[in-house]
Amino acid sequence: MIRSMTGFGAARGEAGPESLSIELRSVNAKFCEVKARFPRELSSLEAELVKAVKARIQRGSIDAFVRRENSSIHGFAPQIDFTLAAAYVRSLRALRDGLGLSGEPSVNDIAAYEGVMRLGETAPDLVHVAAALQHALGGALGALEEMRAREGEALARDLNARFDTIERGAQQISQFVPDQIHAARERLQRRIGELTNTPIDPSRLAQEVALIADRTDVAEELTRLASHLAQARGLIAADAPAGRKLEFLVQEVNREINTIGSKSQHAAIAALVVEMKAELERVREQVQNVE
Repeated sequence: MIRSMTGFGAARGEAGPESLSIELRSVNAKFCEVKARFPRELSSLEAELVKAVKARIQRGSIDAFVRRENSSIHGFAPQIDFTLAAAYVRSLRALRDGLGLSGEPSVNDIAAYEGVMRLGETAPDLVHVAAALQHALGGALGALEEMRAREGEALARDLNARFDTIERGAQQISQFVPDQIHAARERLQRRIGELTNTPIDPSRLAQEVALIADRTDVAEELTRLASHLAQARGLIAADAPAGRKLEFLVQEVNREINTIGSKSQHAAIAALVVEMKAELERVREQVQNVE
């Protein structure tokens, strides 16, 4: 069954001390486009995520939002400037000796001085982060594909119903074709009668009617139209991505309907052509959502 290009999926993954969450949001696009937003310290994993998404998604614009959930715990750690601390100790001892005081500077004293201790960002454990990313991405992609599949089922029902409407129009047109030839014969006889009083040569009249019938014959167009619609139904039922092929078939269906309209000289056929083209335009809009 076809799949929609719109959907949402989210999941969480853990590995060792690392925990990641991923959200995937998909909308329509001509090709598969992946835009990933990572924490700065995990940006080296972007190419891996893009590759994994494109391996499972054929069409759609995918926005991926990755969060390192434990960054506030593991992302920062105290860092000590031992060189600066030793300089403070030497200075404090020089001050003590110069003033004739006693005692040694304490650890708390030294740590309190500016620049000795600060919170610094620690490098993430990329092995565990990559494993957590793989787990989270697998779950998010699964949820995204499930939603796109549900949307695809709704699209399939809508498209098949619209194809039914177009097919009914084609069947009615085929029933009106003999009436079109009969009406053409009557118009030709009436016109000749208005222009001349001479008897109408039956063979000549038959030839003219045959020419009109040939010019207005839409049997080939109806046959091709039925073939295109059958192919479209087959693509909808198949499991492979079908959006671009359906777009092509919609163009071909439109071509056949236009040709039928240009050939017809029957008011009822012209009305049916207008209805079929309106329905096909709705099909075209829906096909834009198909992967």
